[in-house]
Amino acid sequence: MSLPFEEVHRQSSFIFADAPDEDKYSVCVHCGFCLEVCPTYQEWSDENHSPRGRVYLIKQTAEGHLTLNEDVMDPVFTCLDCRACESVCPSGVQVGALIEEARGQVFYANPKRGWRGWLEQLFLREIFPHPKRLQKLRALTRFYQVSGLQTWVRRLGLLRILPRHLQALEAAMPEVTVQPLLGNSENLPMVDGKSSTRKNTGEKGKVALFTGCVMDVFYTHVHEATAEVLLRNHFQVHVPSEQKCCGALQVHAGDRDTARSLARKNIQAFLNSDADYIVVNAAGCGALLKEYPELFRNYPEEMERAELFASKVRDISELLFEKGWEPPKGELCETVAYHDACHLCHAQKIRHQPRALLASIPGLQLVDLPDADRCCGSAGIYNLTHPEMAQRLLERKLADIPDDVSTLAMGNPGCLLQISSGLKEKNVPVKVVHTVELLQRAYRMEGEGEDGAAKTCAN
Repeated sequence: MSLPFEEVHRQSSFIFADAPDEDKYSVCVHCGFCLEVCPTYQEWSDENHSPRGRVYLIKQTAEGHLTLNEDVMDPVFTCLDCRACESVCPSGVQVGALIEEARGQVFYANPKRGWRGWLEQLFLREIFPHPKRLQKLRALTRFYQVSGLQTWVRRLGLLRILPRHLQALEAAMPEVTVQPLLGNSENLPMVDGKSSTRKNTGEKGKVALFTGCVMDVFYTHVHEATAEVLLRNHFQVHVPSEQKCCGALQVHAGDRDTARSLARKNIQAFLNSDADYIVVNAAGCGALLKEYPELFRNYPEEMERAELFASKVRDISELLFEKGWEPPKGELCETVAYHDACHLCHAQKIRHQPRALLASIPGLQLVDLPDADRCCGSAGIYNLTHPEMAQRLLERKLADIPDDVSTLAMGNPGCLLQISSGLKEKNVPVKVVHTVELLQRAYRMEGEGEDGAAKTCAN
């Protein structure tokens, strides 16, 4: 039986570049394995808000059966893009890529208006892509923290005008240090009198450190710990000065043109550095950096350089595990649980490596975190755009932390801030740190006791 003429010649509702690829959505067999791991489906039990439901909506829109509008695409934007579904999908459906490509279609078809559109334009195009502007925002944040203004704002209760989730994030905001790492490579740590300049030869290769945007504003100390650990393990460390924001926030919002522009600049800056490896300590950034070829799938003349760039990208835990690391001798007397950042475990398939690093620290007791790879609700800026769902997921994450845990380790700034805010709001005395910080502390404690080993834990 032949299809009606209008069915055969129906045009796709995706009319912009980078449309969802049929090769991606056609492999979904709607088996339902993804339902058990999808955070939004677990909360709502709504098929539209499940991975297979979203893939079906994308397919129907691509084939012209549905029009491209916010009602149809709302499930695409309520997705956390956590990729948990990809970890269990037997067909290998690239749900993350489909979600991001569909968001791109909405971004260009229905640009946000009013104050939401203004904020999106301000941050995604006018601040995050420009390091100097970002550092001005950083300076303002530091002034707010050290001038006494933050103290008075909190004391007078002025933060009560903000929504609850923004109050919690402000309370957990890390202390901004004096200098970012980007543009200040001389601030890299010294290990055994060796600097990080090109004049020094690293036995295990030359590393170019990706600083990112949020990481270099709020978590410069994690960059310092990363560089110190790399130097300690005989890598040469360099910070390319021309690097930019990775573009992950732009991709998540659908602004693929801005993300592609940032990718071109990063590819140029890092390949010019002649580094053996490009090291990143933020899971979300690392996932996108490895997926730069996806941004250039319709730009064959640029694909080779994008693939070369991606082949060099390593998470800090991934590189240390791959090339070998020196187990520290200094003891850390802490009970630690490890939280799997979504874009580290699901997108990059990195699970064992950070746990192996933690397990190598003397005195540290590593315990299991139930559902360690379930999203905490941060998901880029999801906790700002969908605060109610983000809070529900945060509550589940906090409830899973074992009672005897003193420290929670992870590898992504969004998770660090999200979980810290929840713990602080509930007055739970659990420290939240990046995995590499614990390794740095253990190295620093070497030699504090007899025979070159720090004696900190009771026998």
